[in-house]
Amino acid sequence: MNHRRGIRSLCRVALAVAAVGLSSTLLAAEEVKIGFLVKQAEEPWFQTEWAFAEKAGKDKGFKVIKIAVPDGEKTLSAIDSLAANGAKGFVICPPDVSLGPAIMAKAKLNDMKVIAVDDRFVDASGKFMEDVPYLGMAAFEVGQKQGAAMAAEAKKRGWDWKDTYAVINTFNELDTGKKRTDGSMDALKKAGMPDDHILTTALKTLDVPGSMDSTNSALVKLPSGAKNLIIGGMNDNTVLGGVRATESAGFKADNVIGIGINGTDAIGELKKPHSGFFGSMLPSPHIEGYKTAEMMFEWVTTGKEPPKYTAMDEVTLITRENFKQELEKIGLWN
Repeated sequence: MNHRRGIRSLCRVALAVAAVGLSSTLLAAEEVKIGFLVKQAEEPWFQTEWAFAEKAGKDKGFKVIKIAVPDGEKTLSAIDSLAANGAKGFVICPPDVSLGPAIMAKAKLNDMKVIAVDDRFVDASGKFMEDVPYLGMAAFEVGQKQGAAMAAEAKKRGWDWKDTYAVINTFNELDTGKKRTDGSMDALKKAGMPDDHILTTALKTLDVPGSMDSTNSALVKLPSGAKNLIIGGMNDNTVLGGVRATESAGFKADNVIGIGINGTDAIGELKKPHSGFFGSMLPSPHIEGYKTAEMMFEWVTTGKEPPKYTAMDEVTLITRENFKQELEKIGLWN
């Protein structure tokens, strides 16, 4: 009798061990999938984010499903597609930040986690959706680095602040843009540039023609003793246009220092042998792609929720001397 009970106990243990083993095998076989949705898949910036998100997948053992979402309809459709393919969450740079509430509603319906990258969601009133984890550029700090780089180059050239002026093209309607130019002016002042030597001029459009117009409106206000110029703005195009305006006004390239932000829009200008456009602050799409994918993987597998805001202030000054090498490092050079 006891012998039979012993056999039955051994059988139960064996079945339990087999069940645990089978369960572990099934779990191991279930591949973790996450989505990575971007608004402009053809852009080198997003190609790099995708490439490094996939690298994170190879390093950590998960699959990245890449989808281009150029408009709202494709964005919401992509979320359904990800859910159907078994993805547990996704990273997204939306085509329109005002889609935030719709994206979150669709994600909730599909029981998916969301991390915003590059562009932060806004709600119906235009306020940031701070409850959604977001990784993006630390605008003020990057602006400070831009201003410090311009001041450092002016010092290297031996410019005297007495005959040096700065024209900063501003777009205060965009919070990110305001923080960048505020940071830039803060750094210039800390470097010793007098407050009244910094002229701000409002942009109507964030392109080269728009910044040419705004810079022209500031140049006529310069005193006759203005010899050297610093041109700033929230991105490459707002600085490129400013530099064009200085050329038309008769300033020589050696008397102008323009430094943008983004890098990818400045490649054509940096290929020129000489220009008042000195360089650009290149952010880190490779780090952003890898880090957001890694954070999403940890969130869906361990429950570790990412911070509500991860600030990225890692930028590299690219100039004619180093732009090709720096772009090659992160896959942005074709």
